[in-house]
Amino acid sequence: MAASKSKTLYLILLILTIILAGCSKQNAVQNNGAGAAQEDKTITVSWPRDIGTMNPHVYNPSQLIAQSMIYEPLVSYKAGGKLEPHLAESWEISKDGKEYIFKLRKNVKFSDGTAFNAAIVKKNFDAIMKNSKNHSWLGFINELDKTEAVDENTFKMTLKKPYYPTIQELSVVRPVRFLGEAGFPDDGDTSKSVKNPIGTGPWMLTNYKKDESAEFTRNPNYWGDKPKAGKLVIKIIPDGETRVLAFEKKELDLIYGEGVISMDAFKQLKASGKYETSLSEPIATREIVMNTSKNILSDLRVRLALHHGFNKQAMVDGVTTGLEEKADNILSKNLPYTNIDVKPLEYNVDKAKAYLEEAGWKLPAGKTVREKDGKPLELELLYEKSDQVQKPMAETLQAEWAAIGVKLNIKSLELTEHVKRLRAADFDLYFWSNYGAPYDPHSFINIVATKGFGISESLSSLPMKNDLDQQVKEAFLSTDESKRQQLYNSILKTLHEQASFLPISYIKKTAVYQKDLNGFVFPANRDDNPFLGLDIVKK
Repeated sequence: MAASKSKTLYLILLILTIILAGCSKQNAVQNNGAGAAQEDKTITVSWPRDIGTMNPHVYNPSQLIAQSMIYEPLVSYKAGGKLEPHLAESWEISKDGKEYIFKLRKNVKFSDGTAFNAAIVKKNFDAIMKNSKNHSWLGFINELDKTEAVDENTFKMTLKKPYYPTIQELSVVRPVRFLGEAGFPDDGDTSKSVKNPIGTGPWMLTNYKKDESAEFTRNPNYWGDKPKAGKLVIKIIPDGETRVLAFEKKELDLIYGEGVISMDAFKQLKASGKYETSLSEPIATREIVMNTSKNILSDLRVRLALHHGFNKQAMVDGVTTGLEEKADNILSKNLPYTNIDVKPLEYNVDKAKAYLEEAGWKLPAGKTVREKDGKPLELELLYEKSDQVQKPMAETLQAEWAAIGVKLNIKSLELTEHVKRLRAADFDLYFWSNYGAPYDPHSFINIVATKGFGISESLSSLPMKNDLDQQVKEAFLSTDESKRQQLYNSILKTLHEQASFLPISYIKKTAVYQKDLNGFVFPANRDDNPFLGLDIVKK
């Protein structure tokens, strides 16, 4: 009897063991399936132009959004202007403001498995400083005296003189980010090319078809929170309408950026209720740079006439359908040192005409374009070809300035040529925006004083240009907050009064995404990418 019970109990235990083992195996299969599904998730986005060579130390045609996926900074710029440790765990600044010592994060690897350390940080800085003139728009580059790899995890840099925005400038997407050893060319000069785009970032470039697409996969060696999706594909779609059609066909999960689709298209997609939409806080000022080195625009009265001669509010309401806000200040007031009061140059056609008359530009009988000394009042405005907002704004200005007797020719350029013309100061009027976070306001005033980028050259006819340049130098050297604020006030007010920048609106990024895409957040850094936390969750 006891033996029979024992056999029965044994059989029950055996059956339970088999059932539990089966459940465990099924759970394991399910878990492996979930992991595989996570690896297989692909997010597809669009971009208006090819991503470029993915060289961390050069500019266009390499695209910031893709560079920021591969390469990382010592310091990260976060919401509210907060600067946080990234590849540097901490830093110390000497009392005289010249020495910076960084303790680097340990156990960080590049995507090829090689170690990130002070030696490779110094090698990257050496490559950048070989071509320092290309990077002089970053103020600290001009002041950098020497760099040292103190030990494996300690990096030191020494400035010639104090420069207060140094830490903030180390958070920018380029050029101060870090390429792995195997990515360097044999001669170490990254200004020409890199062998491979090897970084410490969360993504690796694994497949690239020029002018078609770029495929990024998760970096298995990444030290931080890994991307939720295993793959991200950037499709190159230059035309805004084509981009929207691809999105509506579900060929894209996300359209993100500045001017990547028209404001009308954004509002239509939002109104449909089929998609999720997001609009960022103001990130920069959309404005027109007036080249005072050109004869017509060297006259303040002409510049003032152009300010007063168009209805800014009507343009913003019409072109951006009210999504952007009218800008009266060169820099928005949410940046440090920029909360200053200036008298807006309001829309006033009579005042615009009076300024032109005073400047000697008369309207001959039977003609529509003013003349002076037998020459017509004719100007050219350059805008970037792929930007879906600049073109209708240019066309609006063309019509409104015609009403005050100004002939405006508008010309679209590919981005590379657009930037080339700016740097050469080869323009009359130029669609531009300030750099935004994390660059401003210091990067803005730096290019006001630094030649080689077109802005300083375009201001060359201002009678107080030398004084402006001196004030910029004093602002960077000052360790007194109140004095620094006074200098910023003076610089920005002078530029406003000289009407050399024509602010139009405060730019906002747009995002439209499919309902099953989760985790979208606008980055605090204007040039960073929003891809790390994205996930596709079927609903």
